[in-house]
Formats: sequence, structure tokens, C-alpha cells
Amino acid sequence: MKFFKISLNSLLATGTIAASSKKYSKLIADSAKLSHKKCVVELGPGDGVITKEIIKQISSKTTFFCLEINEKFVFETQKNCPNTTVYHASAIEITKYLKKHDQSKCDCVISGLPWALFEQKKQEEIIDEIYKSLENGGQFLTIAYITGIFFPSGIRFKKLLQEKFGNVKTTKIIWSNFLPAFAYICTK
Repeated sequence: MKFFKISLNSLLATGTIAASSKKYSKLIADSAKLSHKKCVVELGPGDGVITKEIIKQISSKTTFFCLEINEKFVFETQKNCPNTTVYHASAIEITKYLKKHDQSKCDCVISGLPWALFEQKKQEEIIDEIYKSLENGGQFLTIAYITGIFFPSGIRFKKLLQEKFGNVKTTKIIWSNFLPAFAYICTK
């Protein structure tokens, strides 16, 4: 209910009115093969439901932090995942926060950003920053709602991923998620 209230006030920034389901969150974390990652960044953790799955699967030696633009969601993620570092910051600042953690690159970025709601320029800017932040062979995983693939911005986003990354795959669809969702798995 809290996610609903927070997201309703900033629907264009969150892109949904419900948190990801546990089943979807587990799909994302499992698909990322997190136990082997050295540095993981989560963009747009919302209330931390995917964050919880990430924490379960990363090594104690993994550098992990989140960037969240909505201050209320920063608080919620910190409350739900108390030992996680969550910055009130934009995804475009990923390099700045990697440096803060003495990292020049990461090997995994997981995103809950509402790509289908972004204009082309914003999609391109953020994807460029994500791409630059990834080491060669690094992975970018992002949520995609089944409804978004029919909108011009969702179609444009998929094309952008295919142009930018050498390898783009999709997971199965989790129909029980509100809204039904899958993930793009992109490898640099």
C-alpha cells in the first residue's frame, strides 16, 4: 500500500503503481548470476523488493549500492534493506558513485527504471552512462512490462538496447506480476 501511495504521487518517475512481485524479483536476481559479481549497481530500487533478492545472492565481498531519484523510496529501501547503501541520486550519476566506492567499472547493473515512459533523449543518455560504467562482459538487466512493448517508446528502447549491446536476450514473462513483466538481459 505504501508503494502505491508513493508511486501515485510520481507515476512518471516510477512507471507503475505496484512493486515487483517476489517471483519477478527472484527471476531478475537469478538471471544476473549474482554470486560471481564483483560490483553490482541497482537503479531505481523503489521500495527494495528486488534489492532484497540481490542481497540474498551477492557475495559478502561484492560492492553493491543503489541509486534512487525518489527520496521517499530511498527511505523505504533503506528501511526494508537496512544494511544497503542507497543514494538519493539519478541513474545518470552512476560513474560518480562508482568512484565513491573506489570502482571504475561494475560488472552488473540492474534497473527498475520505467524506460517506456522516457523520451528518446533520456533513454539514450542513461543507456550511454550504463554502457560506459560496465566492464567488458558486464551485464545490464532491466525490467520491461509487457504493456510497454507495444508503445513507440518501448519499441524504441528495445531497438536502442540491440544497437548498443552485442547480446540482448529476454527472460520468460512473469504473468502474475502486476503488470506482467520480463527482463532484458544485455551483455557488453
